[in-house]
Amino acid sequence: MAVSPLAGRPAPASMLIDPARLEREYYARRPDVDDPTQLVAFGTSGHRGSPLRGSFTEGHILAITQAICDYRRGQGIDGPLYMGKDTHAVSGPAERTALEVLAANGVEVVIQRDDGVTPTPVVSHAILVYNHGRTAHVADGIVVTPSHNPPEDGGFKYNPPNGGPADTDVTGWVERRANQLLREGLAGVKRVPVEAAMKAATTHAEDLVTPYVADLRSVVDLDAVRAAGLRIAVDPLGGASGPTGSRSAHSTGSTSRWSTRSSIRRSRS
Repeated sequence: MAVSPLAGRPAPASMLIDPARLEREYYARRPDVDDPTQLVAFGTSGHRGSPLRGSFTEGHILAITQAICDYRRGQGIDGPLYMGKDTHAVSGPAERTALEVLAANGVEVVIQRDDGVTPTPVVSHAILVYNHGRTAHVADGIVVTPSHNPPEDGGFKYNPPNGGPADTDVTGWVERRANQLLREGLAGVKRVPVEAAMKAATTHAEDLVTPYVADLRSVVDLDAVRAAGLRIAVDPLGGASGPTGSRSAHSTGSTSRWSTRSSIRRSRS
């Protein structure tokens, strides 16, 4: 495999995204329901797209979230819904849109405190821990992430009570219902203003990352890792794993400093 000429160099301006434009397009653009590329389409448990292509907009998230609420109601899923997000530019706006719908539907929602970000396994862990030993009132989750997609993309995934990616029988139902809502002009979507959603008695902010990191000891021999004297450099590239990695480093008792390029840049400015 050839080495890119850009390896180790700052990205040229032509490759950089405009986060403000992405957010404007997310709110302003309306999906063309006659264009198949602008309808809701689930891949691996989630819908992915970009505001610039009309395939990831506020309308999509309103429709998908209402469809998930309808699915939960039909399946008798009435425990808390854990929702996390990554650092893609439109993940924050999409999380806020989803909260508006979830609050209006009376869904108990748990988000990461302090507007924090969460890798997908953190949400899966929260679901599994809550559901352990339960047969009723189980939890599920949403992860606002397009995973490895480019920075101009957004993504929205549903995790059922098993904590893993939703299977095609679930995503197919949610996809069909969401597209029906889009074609009906979102008339069937329940929604409250985001300020009301954040203050709703059903919306809770908790630390989901620390319990996940603490539980790593049950699956990884951290004492062996610490005793090995490894020196590991990790650059999460501004991703959601940054805070998780920092806490993981501390949990091993390591004296090493965890940092990302962004924090290094800040320290030099």
